[in-house]
Parts: sequence; structure tokens; C-alpha cells
Amino acid sequence: MKPKGQAEPGLGNPPGQTKKALKQRFLKLLPCCRPKSIPSLSENSVEDEFELSTVCHRPEGLEQLQEQTKFTRKELQVLYRGFKNECPSGIVNEENFKQIYSQFFPQGDSSTYATFLFNAFDTDHDGSVSFEDFVSGLSIILRGTIDDRLNWAFNLYDLNKDGCITKEEMLDIMKSIYDMMGKYTYPAMREEAPREHVENFFQKMDRNKDGVVTIEEFLESCQKDENIMRSMQLFDNVI
Repeated sequence: MKPKGQAEPGLGNPPGQTKKALKQRFLKLLPCCRPKSIPSLSENSVEDEFELSTVCHRPEGLEQLQEQTKFTRKELQVLYRGFKNECPSGIVNEENFKQIYSQFFPQGDSSTYATFLFNAFDTDHDGSVSFEDFVSGLSIILRGTIDDRLNWAFNLYDLNKDGCITKEEMLDIMKSIYDMMGKYTYPAMREEAPREHVENFFQKMDRNKDGVVTIEEFLESCQKDENIMRSMQLFDNVI
């Protein structure tokens, strides 16, 4: 059984972690958005309008991206500088994504979870994440409504994108998280823990007990869970 008050991996607020630590951890999980890649907002130059002479993929204009996201012009400029530093071609493929992601979890194998996260950002399923894909997802996660964020999380867990989460999909997610965290954590993770988390997830979320969790069940259950709602609010105004 899961200790009372412990949140589901990927949903609730892990005990002992502060709001600041969670924000920093989340940003570290996103390729092309690491602190070393983001220069000062005071750097104004010709590049501010997206300097594109060496890139393969040309992003949409600032004005259009402002309309499509909840970021300001300056924020988009900062994000683009960081993105281009990490991804000079203007796009990142799955292998690049996994390589960048693995740097933050050297103690484990993050490749499977990174693939799941990559697929959530790759909304048009073309095998690459452009700057537009990146900021669209980031805008939802950091600035979207609670429902927007929960819908994004549901899409992440719905691996085959058929509109519902099965126990097999959730078990794949849980196993990938445990693999990513590594086998030498303290306290040590038990081998049966991922399956126990899945059973707990379905006991809470599968309202009609039909073996799958729909988006309606997911939203309703999450909105009634204080830990999940609290975690959804941690990323307000991160950037």
C-alpha cells in the first residue's frame, strides 16, 4: 500500500520537495530549456526577431506565436535563444531529445520516459519537435488553465492516443519512471511498486470500473484530489 499522503508519480506533490525545487526540476526535464542556455533579457540585437540564417526550420513570427501561446514577446525571444543554442537546426528529433534528457538522470535509464514525453510534445506526429511544438506545450504546462494542464498530462499517459488510459499503458509509464530514477535510490524501490501504483491509480480514477480511464474520469478525479491540484499550480509564472 502507498503511505497515506503520498502522491502518484507524475501527478501529485512529492513529499519533501519545495515549490522552488519542483520548478527547477521540471525545467531541467525539458530539452532546450536549461538555465545555461537562456541569456539575459537585456541582450537586444538583430537576433531578437529570430536570427535564422543557419537554421533548417524557420519558426513562425513572434506575433503569431504570441497569439498562439501565453508567452510575451520577450519570453519567446529568450526561449528561442535557448532552443537554438541546444538545437541549431531548429528542430529536435527523438534521439536528440533522449540524449539531452539522459544528462539529468545519469543514475538510471530515462530513454523510455523521454520517448513518451517526446511524443507528447510532437503533436503532429512527424517525428520531430520544432520550436512551435516546444513553446505550445510549454505554454500549456506553465501558463494553461488547470484543465489545459490535466488534458496535457492525460495525453502523455495515453500512449496510443486512443482517448483512454489502460492499465498496460499506465504500467509502462510507471516502469519508465522507476527505470529513470535508477535502482540505487534511497529508500530502495521495490520491484512490485510500479504495479501497485497502477492499481492505486485505477482504484482512484476508474469510476465505472471498466478497466480504462477516460479523459472525463481523469479530469473529475484529479480535480477532487488536493495533492494533484496543488502540484498543478506549482508552475505558475515559472518563466
